[in-house]
Amino acid sequence: MRSASGRSCVARASRRRTSSRSAGWSSSTRGSSTPARAPTPTRRPRRPTSRCSCRRRSARRSRSWRTSSWIGTADERRPDGLDVIVTLTTDFGVRDPYVAEMKGAILGIARTAGATVQLVDVTHEVARHDVVEGALALEAATPFFPRGTVHVAVIDPGVGTARRGMVVAARGQVFVGPDNGVFTPFLSGTDWRAFELAAPEYRLPAVSRTFHGRDVFAPAAAHVAVGVDVARLGPAVTDPVRLAWEGARERAGTLEGAVIHVDRFGNLVTSLFAEAVAARLGARIRVSVRGRAIPMVNTYGELERGGLGALAGSSGRLEIAVREGSAAAALRARRGTRVTVSPTSSSRNPARARGPS
Repeated sequence: MRSASGRSCVARASRRRTSSRSAGWSSSTRGSSTPARAPTPTRRPRRPTSRCSCRRRSARRSRSWRTSSWIGTADERRPDGLDVIVTLTTDFGVRDPYVAEMKGAILGIARTAGATVQLVDVTHEVARHDVVEGALALEAATPFFPRGTVHVAVIDPGVGTARRGMVVAARGQVFVGPDNGVFTPFLSGTDWRAFELAAPEYRLPAVSRTFHGRDVFAPAAAHVAVGVDVARLGPAVTDPVRLAWEGARERAGTLEGAVIHVDRFGNLVTSLFAEAVAARLGARIRVSVRGRAIPMVNTYGELERGGLGALAGSSGRLEIAVREGSAAAALRARRGTRVTVSPTSSSRNPARARGPS
């Protein structure tokens, strides 16, 4: 047990240590005197930060590495707050980084403007330089996208030449790309507006002569997606390039058209729309290619394996197919091959038609 004198010594030592600490010095180490650390101030609790304010700060920080002329301002954003869809249709394939470069340009501009976009690939397997195939891909895909979607199409064999870049507003959607006929399906009638991509503030600061998809079309699409009006991109275009579409010609009670596309299954997509054919010739019709009669069916499954038939395709166009085979190979047909449709009074079910022997 400690004695009373021992307890008093401990008490005196404790008072000395307390006194020295209160004077701002510490003597806990013998033979040295060092300043005591100042008490750590109590931090004020951080205010909760909303997601929107974080996005605004991020946008302000990201402006430091962009030129100010390349930024969509806040009052140009879409008021509904919904993410805008931007689609891409190209002949680039997926081996090279070209598609990713376009996506990077779009996402960079959108983030700088404090907006978000959804990127959708329609196809990057359009045959090289095949503007007609690109136009048909857009025609088939765009009806299924919501109003306000921005579509970028880059099948551009004339890149770097005097051909114009163009934005088209039609059918509640926007199309951006070269003025070379790729937007022909959307230029019928008068319910469309087109403008040349001439304003330099809506493209990248440095524009390559060989890659307008990344440097001109993708930035223009991004600015439209974040709210820039299409009329601000350049002067109005009243004479856009249109493809010489094959249509339907009526002759002696028949309709004539042509093959305009061969898909990867060998199906022949024609210039004739099934509904228009039925309206003119009735429901019972027969299709002829190279002098060979082809029966109408409703589905591929109605044909025997190797059987040849014509039907309304998913895009509404009249198509010719071979079940589990290639109509292009069976008929030695390609784009431009003539197609004739005539009425028939036969009640025979043609579904069991066989393919070529």
